[in-house]
Amino acid sequence: MENFDLNKLVRETVKDLKPYSSARDEYVSDGSEMIFLDANENPFENGVNRYPDPQQRSLKTLLAKQLKVSEENILLGNGSDEVLDLIFRAFCEPNQDNVITLPPTYGMYKVLSDINAIENREVLLTTDFEPDVSVILNTADEKSKATFVCSPNNPTGNAFSQERIKLLLENFNGLVIIDEAYIDFSANESWVSCLENYPNLIVTQTLSKAYGMAGIRLGVCYASKEIISILNKIKPPYNVNQLTQDRALDRVVASKQVKAEVERILKERDLLVEALKGLSFVETIYPSDANFLLVKVDNADQRYQELLEANVVVRNRSNQPLCENTLRFTVGTLEENKKLMAILKEIG
Repeated sequence: MENFDLNKLVRETVKDLKPYSSARDEYVSDGSEMIFLDANENPFENGVNRYPDPQQRSLKTLLAKQLKVSEENILLGNGSDEVLDLIFRAFCEPNQDNVITLPPTYGMYKVLSDINAIENREVLLTTDFEPDVSVILNTADEKSKATFVCSPNNPTGNAFSQERIKLLLENFNGLVIIDEAYIDFSANESWVSCLENYPNLIVTQTLSKAYGMAGIRLGVCYASKEIISILNKIKPPYNVNQLTQDRALDRVVASKQVKAEVERILKERDLLVEALKGLSFVETIYPSDANFLLVKVDNADQRYQELLEANVVVRNRSNQPLCENTLRFTVGTLEENKKLMAILKEIG
């Protein structure tokens, strides 16, 4: 957007903050010829006796190449939740500022706003699960530091209109954080390709979904180098451990395998849609750009309990706005989906 001034958004206490400089920040080397006597580590090699690279350089180099951005545009976190928390702490003044969220949406935005003592102004999605940009802009004021856009959205599963997001980027006077946790399952292009066009854009992604690495907790933030520099000021020095970095490197390199798994999930999702259509208690199957389906049923509480008693765990999303009597089904393997459908037919 025009006349965007990042400096006006940064908290005063963060502007002049000097980040902690760890022993591993003071040189750049692969360590192959180094004798490490600087960080008070145990010298006996066991694979994890040394501190990890605080800037995760090898992993950033690989991600930058794949997404065609600079390493200066990337920050890695202990899951996307840490990345989101850093955004709150860098830009939102407690008990003064506010953010805008778009329910039904990912619940951690509200949790993090509460933790950081930031007002959370909720603007409901439209009945077809799209952002109401005019209402968002009318809800914002001079203290609105950010709006959180989850696309593809959780729990609804749909990717938002690109035109609506573009309109928001061009007119919202704060940061627009687009949470792309499920982007690998969508036909839409990532907004990472638009970083140079929108200085107020932040894109977050994760290795927990398509990459199948929820257990290692790795989130990725893409933004202008100026925003990344600010976030680096406040991130913990060793926030991504060595085991996570090693496993992530192996998995990101295996991009063909990841793509093949995504294709299998999408195929299973389509088969699951067709099977759900034949169930009498299923009322609506919402379109999905993710690895899950939001399904409206006759009685979500009853169906959830019946599935649980049959050893199938799904998510009851009925407590979310616009999601009355809905269940969220993650797409499983071929075998899991066959078992699920057999159970659903029995209880139906």
